[in-house]
Amino acid sequence: MSEPWLSTDEIAAHLGVTKDTVYAWIADKGMPAHKIGRLWKCQATEVDEWVRTGAAASDSPHIHDGAGPYPEQAGTQPKRKEGR
Repeated sequence: MSEPWLSTDEIAAHLGVTKDTVYAWIADKGMPAHKIGRLWKCQATEVDEWVRTGAAASDSPHIHDGAGPYPEQAGTQPKRKEGR
């Protein structure tokens, strides 16, 4: 039987981080993830190996500066109310 694909919520819980951190690691640090439709999916064995290589390590916690969207949010903009 093949390994199940995990959602970003599930992989975040597996790693003990937030979903935003998972998106940042996918975008900025090359965390192994596969886009299936509009969703990101991960396999725990791939992510665990990536963590063991030290790729998730950072001198300071990642703080998203708002300069660009996270991968799942790319291409979406909030709708503005009319008259503004």
